[in-house]
Amino acid sequence: MEEALIYMIPALGVVGLIVMAIKSAWVVKQDTGDKNMVELAGYIADGAMAFLRAEWKVLSYFAVIAAIVLGWSGMLVETSHPTITISFIIGAFLSAFAGYIGMKIATKANVRTTQAARTSLKHALKVSFTGGSVMGLGVAGLAVLGMGSLFIVLYQVFVVSTGAGVNGLEMEKVLEVLAGFSLGAESIALFARVGGGIYTKAADVGADLVGKVEAGIPEDDVRNPATIADNVGDNVGDVAGMGADLFGSYVATILATMVLGREIVSLDAFGGIAPILLPMVLAGLGIVFSIMGMAFVTIKDEKGDVQKALNMGNWSSIVFTGIASFFVVNYMLPETLSIRGYEFTNMDVFYAIILGLVVGTLMSIITEYYTAMGKRPVLSIIKQSGTGHATNIIGGLAVGMESTVLPILVLAGGIYGAYEFAGLYGVAIAAAGMMATTAMQLAIDAFGPIADNAGGIAEMSQLPEEVRGRTDILDAVGNTTAATGKGFAIASAALTSLALFAAFVGIAKIDAIDIYKAPVLAGLFVGGMIPFIFSSLCIAAVGRAAMDMVNEVRRQFREIPGIMEYKAKPEYEKCVEISTKASIREMIAPGAIALLSPIIIGFAFGPEVLGGTLAGVTVSGVLMGIFQSNAGGAWDNAKKSFEKGVEINGEMYYKKSEPHKASVTGDTVGDPFKDTSGPSMNILIKLMSIVALVIAPHISEGTHSPVVENAVKKEVKKEIKIVDGKKVETETITITR
Repeated sequence: MEEALIYMIPALGVVGLIVMAIKSAWVVKQDTGDKNMVELAGYIADGAMAFLRAEWKVLSYFAVIAAIVLGWSGMLVETSHPTITISFIIGAFLSAFAGYIGMKIATKANVRTTQAARTSLKHALKVSFTGGSVMGLGVAGLAVLGMGSLFIVLYQVFVVSTGAGVNGLEMEKVLEVLAGFSLGAESIALFARVGGGIYTKAADVGADLVGKVEAGIPEDDVRNPATIADNVGDNVGDVAGMGADLFGSYVATILATMVLGREIVSLDAFGGIAPILLPMVLAGLGIVFSIMGMAFVTIKDEKGDVQKALNMGNWSSIVFTGIASFFVVNYMLPETLSIRGYEFTNMDVFYAIILGLVVGTLMSIITEYYTAMGKRPVLSIIKQSGTGHATNIIGGLAVGMESTVLPILVLAGGIYGAYEFAGLYGVAIAAAGMMATTAMQLAIDAFGPIADNAGGIAEMSQLPEEVRGRTDILDAVGNTTAATGKGFAIASAALTSLALFAAFVGIAKIDAIDIYKAPVLAGLFVGGMIPFIFSSLCIAAVGRAAMDMVNEVRRQFREIPGIMEYKAKPEYEKCVEISTKASIREMIAPGAIALLSPIIIGFAFGPEVLGGTLAGVTVSGVLMGIFQSNAGGAWDNAKKSFEKGVEINGEMYYKKSEPHKASVTGDTVGDPFKDTSGPSMNILIKLMSIVALVIAPHISEGTHSPVVENAVKKEVKKEIKIVDGKKVETETITITR
């Protein structure tokens, strides 16, 4: 029974990858449109691949150095092992590969969505969402397959072959090595998200400020030299970056729950490892339910509500997961369990999972309210655009700050409730339940940049207005889904970081984090500061790169005669090169802060001060992430509202009006908020927690595991008896503490 369940986990990952391949083949078969559309899509695909090659070259150096250091550190303590190097490399590779899969299909789906929009909104939605679902299933499938397979190998080598207890030091070693997988995934995710974010926003700001405001042409006009770089940025930032981001989040959530699950003494039918396996089983089943939910994403005609269709798919996958978790928990877990003296039942675990799903859903709904067109927050920014650029900025900042209130209350309630149900394990399994439908969440998220690219190709190809009208509908919804996706990611990061924090405390052998101690309080303040300096570096990097982009676009308009008359072609490749070089150069400093801060603080001041630092980073990072992502999303949709016309004080205003120019300024300020520093916050807080978890055995204040004394051990005895003249093999399983 134990082996069947363990091997089912990677098998479910394979199912996700098979469905992904089928959907990918369907997208590729769709019509690509005319020669001009194909040529423009080719520029975008080539630019995206050029960026990835440059980024991977730098990251490969980092991966090799980090792997060597991890391998050496694995020999220094008994709860780690040099194979953490292999685990790290696998995690890093799969994270990068997940982003590559998403970007590859996105650069194929964009032009096919444009062509589909020439026929109907329904077909355009199907192509763009199917392209997004390829990314979602690729990320979830690779994560479950990779983590499930690696766990099987490590479990067999370190636990089963030695006959060790499943709650003892050998299982701690398994999970410490597995933490290397998560560290590799999150490290690549941080650089991919920050680098991609700098790339896309440098190009976007250049295209907006010079193309829209100065030259008076549309952002995606073929005459705009930055337009190809802008569309490339949608892929490397919002697709490849987001893919690596949620791959890392997915893996970190599962790992945190497994580490805490090891501390639970469980007299179950799976040799005592049911609490460790449960998050992986939920993740695997979540892939299946996401596939089912994807079938609900469709509309009937041109008047169909795209946002409602996406919500239907999302909510159905969440409901399926919630129902299934009842039976899974009852099947796997014994009736009573305990962790660190906290007693709870298997039904309490189920309630924690449901609570996680509810928190994720509420976070999405709240984020949608604060960033969607036609809602009070966006309308308030539109109204304040009527009195100029400054009041637009003030309105957007106010909306972003206000938008932190409800999500934090929901998050706080979720943490409190999950802990009441099942202690620290409840908090972790709530995050695992929330992340179970990652494939669906990411499909909805990746749909946005595909639709954005489709609109850009339609504009550059000068297709009929009705085509751009359809892509604009998809794009506007995509802006909202991108914001809700970031809200979801931040919520999951908060729960996951708390679980990782609890796991760190256990492995570092410290009883509590006492903020009455001056060094711990100092660490808390330093941790609270880190998201601010991290954001500063990201935003400043966008500003510097955008200045280079603006100067280059101005130069081309000035020095290449005939661009505005369509008689000369802009030098798109120069803008692509500027964004690529800037993003690779500027992503190093923020990444170094996230990776080195916990190492320096942990070894210099000890685990308790590091714990205070992690607490500060988590609280500050979650608030900064929500504020920046929602402010940027609201500014963006306020700007887009002018395309159909808005009413301010009884008067209608459209594109190129003074209020519209003010909204463009707001959107430009919000760009690095929502696509660079904001979404990087969730990776920052998780990556620092994972680094702390990896170094915990090296800075531990104790010498033994708190659960070894109560370890569960499984003994299997096989005997052959003669019954009615036939040989019969019997198996006796004894589980002892």
